[in-house]
Amino acid sequence: MTTSVAGTRQDLGRVVIVGASLAALRAAEALREKGFSGKLTLIGEEPYEPYDRPPLSKQVLTGYAPADQTALPRRCRLDAEWRLGVAAVGLDLAAQRVHLADGQKVGFDRLLIATGARARPWPNRAEAALAGVGVLRTRDDAARLRQYLVAKPRRVLTIGAGFIGSEIASVCRELDLPVTVVDRGGAPLQNALGGVIGDVAATLQRQHGVDLRCGVTVTELEGDENGRLRRAHLSDGTTLDVEVAVAALGSLRNTEWLQGSGLAADSNWGVACDAACRAFGLNGIVTDNVFVAGDVARCPHPLYDFEFLGVEHWSNAVAQAEVAAHNMACAPAQRRLHLAVPTFWSAQFGVNIKSVGVPRFADEVVVSQGSVDKHRFVAAYGRQGRLVGAVTFNQGMWLDFFERLIAESAPFPPVAPGFDQPADAQPVPARFPTQALPGFILTGHEQAESEPS
Repeated sequence: MTTSVAGTRQDLGRVVIVGASLAALRAAEALREKGFSGKLTLIGEEPYEPYDRPPLSKQVLTGYAPADQTALPRRCRLDAEWRLGVAAVGLDLAAQRVHLADGQKVGFDRLLIATGARARPWPNRAEAALAGVGVLRTRDDAARLRQYLVAKPRRVLTIGAGFIGSEIASVCRELDLPVTVVDRGGAPLQNALGGVIGDVAATLQRQHGVDLRCGVTVTELEGDENGRLRRAHLSDGTTLDVEVAVAALGSLRNTEWLQGSGLAADSNWGVACDAACRAFGLNGIVTDNVFVAGDVARCPHPLYDFEFLGVEHWSNAVAQAEVAAHNMACAPAQRRLHLAVPTFWSAQFGVNIKSVGVPRFADEVVVSQGSVDKHRFVAAYGRQGRLVGAVTFNQGMWLDFFERLIAESAPFPPVAPGFDQPADAQPVPARFPTQALPGFILTGHEQAESEPS
């Protein structure tokens, strides 16, 4: 066996990466840096080379940066074949071929699935086609939404109060545009941070002039005779005059092309893989030559009771891609596990929100230091007496400290660092919505399929 540095292999044959975003690029670069000199092909549905997504909901919408100037920096020369603007539509594991939408087939010896996720669309297709209605996920989405905002609409409607919806609302207020945020839940960011911190986010939005309506849904988007959005009808019987509406309803994993492939994959839950990033088959047996990384992956994490986590964040895409690339290139004895503690950040309404761990895994939360009223604090999350996550509002300097505690399974509530501890800090229920777990994890079958009728 031909080897390179750290026991990695050069004789991998043909390596194909399906996906052309952050995880795909970082995996490709890691392979080259580890000494792989063979044929490397990257396949991407979009016509663009890899670009950075976080600026799309921030700098691009505010006009600080054009959508076409968000390309990701390169760490090394890839010497790769790029198949851009053509989607993968099928996978034949037995023949080791990826089928493309243009009818071509690309053979591989090792495959990395890094197809990511897409925005969940507004469910009514006719309403979704109205001018002024959109989503935000891609470079084209951001450029289109920027043009809508430049036209100074009389009101923008954001359907959903997660991170994307909240960031869009923040941009609207920065541009002095009236904005309404509608969410069926009890508070913004509730799915990610729980109701307690969600209430803080709700106060922040209202203080900045957002018309926030929780516990409400949009029942209809109405257009005029020219096919332009004009108003929205809500479940509480009210009507809003709006000219722009953004569906911020979460995401779907890009797995449809894997239907019939024999892999455990689903658009809601992603592609199941083990901690070494190897994809599971429908029969629960792990593959040896198919790996998964990024937003499309669902991977077990020992810090979280080996729950299969799907983590759609920038840092996870990088860390998982590098682990996947290492394991693709090395001998089995040198394989590593993807054990990184998840982190993410968001900028909205003048506040930098940063998180480490998995807050939604918690049953309790405590403000361990700082001031909620000043939107400058640290919230620690615990489950059954163990620290599992932390969220900071304008206190990001403490993130590394809490990451170390989480990695050590430190007790909850933690002893907070610094001097700014609230005198009456006591853990309270975190108030997360009940979430169903996937039924396909090891079998590839939906829950309804595996249960007896």
